[in-house]
Amino acid sequence: MRPAQPFDAAALALSRRAFVALCLVAAVGLVWSGIGPTDRLTWWLEVMPVIIAVPLLGYTLGRFPLTWICYVLIAVHAAILMLGGHYTYALVPLGFWLQDLLDLARNPYDRIGHLAQGFVPAIVARELLLRHTSLRRGGWLFLIVSGMCLAISACYEFIEWWAALLGGGSAEAFLGTQGDVWDTQWDMFLALCGAIGAQLLLSRRHDREISRLVSSLRR
Repeated sequence: MRPAQPFDAAALALSRRAFVALCLVAAVGLVWSGIGPTDRLTWWLEVMPVIIAVPLLGYTLGRFPLTWICYVLIAVHAAILMLGGHYTYALVPLGFWLQDLLDLARNPYDRIGHLAQGFVPAIVARELLLRHTSLRRGGWLFLIVSGMCLAISACYEFIEWWAALLGGGSAEAFLGTQGDVWDTQWDMFLALCGAIGAQLLLSRRHDREISRLVSSLRR
């Protein structure tokens, strides 16, 4: 039997501060990105996950706060989405800088977005599974989290497909294919790479933060 974790109020306080930071990033980012975006429809499609996720996380903050790592990663992902929404992914200046620096054939900003689409959900899914199910750390958790992120990416590709069917040429900025016939496959592959990378890089730190947060909730 594992020894009980000591009470750690600092972990809960840190989690709440991270959520406040997420809210500030979302608020400032939405205002900035919503002023004169390149394509208004694309802006709505790109920032909608932020508009949905932040209030939902606020609603669950009191009953099921996440670790500060989760909130920070979600804030970073929100910033990526809002920046892409303002310019459209194919026209983000940071992407053009990377394109010139690395001598690439296309603006790679959407690749960054899809890498984050696997990296960030992997840590969120990992936390939910560890705290809400009987799954333990190990190979099965790693496999299930990776599969979940790949499924999320595939569902997002469905959304892009449906947007293309409904919007026709007006949805091209949202798709961001830039003429790449393998864009869908690249997107899902990068999301999978992000999910695997997140677990390899952050699992140990994430485990410690989960233990601290769970101990702080035992009152």
